[in-house]
This record gives sequence, C-alpha cells and structure tokens, in this order.
Amino acid sequence: MRRWVLVMLGVAMLIAGCGAASGQSAVTGGGRGGHRATPAEAALAAVRFFFDHYVRPDGRVVRVDQGGDTVSEGQAYGMLMAAAVGDSQRFHTIWRWTRIHLQQPDGLFAYHWADGHVVDATPATDADLETARALLLAGRRFHDQYYIATARRVAEAILTHETARAGSLSVLIAGPWANKGSYLVIDPSYIDPVALRQLGQLTGNPSFGALASSGETLVNELTTPLPPDWATVNTQTGVATPVSGPSATSGPGAFTFDAPRALVWFGVSPRASDRAAVARAWSVFSATDPIDIVTEHSLSGAVIGSDHNPVTVIAAAAAAVAAGDRSAVPGLLSAASRLNAEHPTYYGSAWVALGRLLLSTNRLGPPAAA
Repeated sequence: MRRWVLVMLGVAMLIAGCGAASGQSAVTGGGRGGHRATPAEAALAAVRFFFDHYVRPDGRVVRVDQGGDTVSEGQAYGMLMAAAVGDSQRFHTIWRWTRIHLQQPDGLFAYHWADGHVVDATPATDADLETARALLLAGRRFHDQYYIATARRVAEAILTHETARAGSLSVLIAGPWANKGSYLVIDPSYIDPVALRQLGQLTGNPSFGALASSGETLVNELTTPLPPDWATVNTQTGVATPVSGPSATSGPGAFTFDAPRALVWFGVSPRASDRAAVARAWSVFSATDPIDIVTEHSLSGAVIGSDHNPVTVIAAAAAAVAAGDRSAVPGLLSAASRLNAEHPTYYGSAWVALGRLLLSTNRLGPPAAA
C-alpha cells in the first residue's frame, strides 16, 4: 500500500510538473480509441512500459532483445526514470542491484554484466555521469542524504578517473581507458552539460563547469551538421577529430546509435550556447516524415543505413527545440512511440521514455543555472 501511494503521488507530481509543452497533447499507445494524452501522461506511459518490459523485480535492467544481459547505462536510465516519476521503492531496488553487482571500489560502475557476473569491469563515463545525476535527483526528491552523499562520491570518482587535459580544455573522456597519451578518446553523447553543471553545484567544484563548457566547445566543433559517435582530441592542441570507432585513430566517423544522444543532452539544455551547438542538426531531419527518419547518417547528413530506431527520432525532436521549432516536437515524439510500439527494444524504449521526460516535463530536476 505504501508503494502504491508513493507511485500515485509521483504520477500527480509528474502531471503537475509539465514544462513549456504542457498545453500540447499526444496520442499514447491507446490511441486506437482516440484518447488524447497530455505530455505528462504520455511520458508516464512510456516509463511504465520500460519498467514493465525491461526491469526485473530485483532491480536489474535487462536488454531483453540483446541476449538478456545488463549494462551500466541501462541501470542509470532506470534510476533516472524512477526518480523522475517519484517511485522511491523502484529507485531503491534498481540502485541496490547496481551498487551490489556493478559498483567498483573506486566508486565507478562496471560496464557489462551477463550470466550472473561482471564480464567487463571497465566503466563507461555516460553511465557513471547519469547515475550520479539520478542519485542527486533522488536525494532531493526523496529527501535522502545518503543518495546525495553517494552522488558526490561518484562525481568525485568521475573527476579523478574520467577526465583529462587537452590543450586549454578539461575533457570528459569515454572512460579510464580513453587517455592514450597523445590523444583522448571521447564519445560526444557521453557529455551531458546539465548533469555536469548540477554536479558542479552539488560539489562546489568548478571543474564540472569547465567540463560542461569544453564539452560544448567540442560538440559544436564536431557537429557538421551531425556529431559523430566517436572522436579523438589531440592532447597538445585540444582539436577534435571524428573517428570511426572507439579504437580507431582516423575517420570519417558516422552518426549512428550513440551520437543521437548528444543532440538530446545539448538540445534540452537551458543554456543557449549548448543548444546552439546542435541546432544545425535539425536541417538534416526537418524535411523528413518523422516515421521515416533513419538512424545511420554520415556527418554531412546523408543517409548511410536503413535502421529505424526511436532514439534518432527523439534526437530530431531535441534538435528541433534547439533550432527554435518546438511545433515539430509532438509529431516527432508520437512517431518515436509508434515506432517503438511496432518494434520494441530496450534502447528504443529507454529513449522514448527519457525523451518524453526531457522534452515534455521538468521531472528530471531543475536545470543547473545557465
């Protein structure tokens, strides 16, 4: 009974917490009956779908369509959603599994778990950063100082193990493995400027603001008009170059399944210069029917594949916001939901839920000061 009351409270808070798009409506999966859901209701439905299909009772987030394994990114996504909708018990359960099975002695999280054990203990910076953000949000929403203290510990570990210098820039690298001496490996979609500034406010450490600013510089430099999945940064000059994979040292690079997230993190930022860094990406998608948006593109915007994944449709919606075309967002969000309903996947479901929360509500916490 206590959990049900808490979840219903979270639902009420989510609906009350709609942002600028609160007057818009969207068709949920029940659209066959003609029901028009509010943005908050559509976001809640997407979160519920993710929980029902991909989160086990013990708190493990399962990539059902990828062999039943678990990655630290998925645990972070689940915690972000649970904190956003005010489900404290679900948050606790997901965090407990994450802490027991993935957290390492340095405070970061093993990337890959399968068949009952960790199969790759290497941390992934995006998962570490979003876990810290989720813990901070949960601490504030549930008035729990343990979560806030743990967010601070993870934040400090990120600074220690997942950052490096390149010229005048302080750079968020892809993981502890990504400092190669003469160059750094980055995944632009790992850079969440809002999360970095929130952690800066939490810790009082200006290094987080510097990471957000350098991330803006790098993403702006790499977005031509689309950002790459992977890039290297010269440690002497700070110049970023697209590459064709995490182990590659040359390009041309591509925009596939990682890079769309960069458009989301920067497109929803309250900081105008963050949004400007990705606004040009909207030119690639603006003339395409949302349901026809393809995931794989060259960095110039040419289609180079045939996959359709909701993450790219959500990214297009964020790019539209960055470019000032908010009127395009409802149709893009609805298309992403329809696409995922036809071919549900762990990754697509996660980004339909996160995209709706980020683009239609303010439930992922107050933005850091611009």
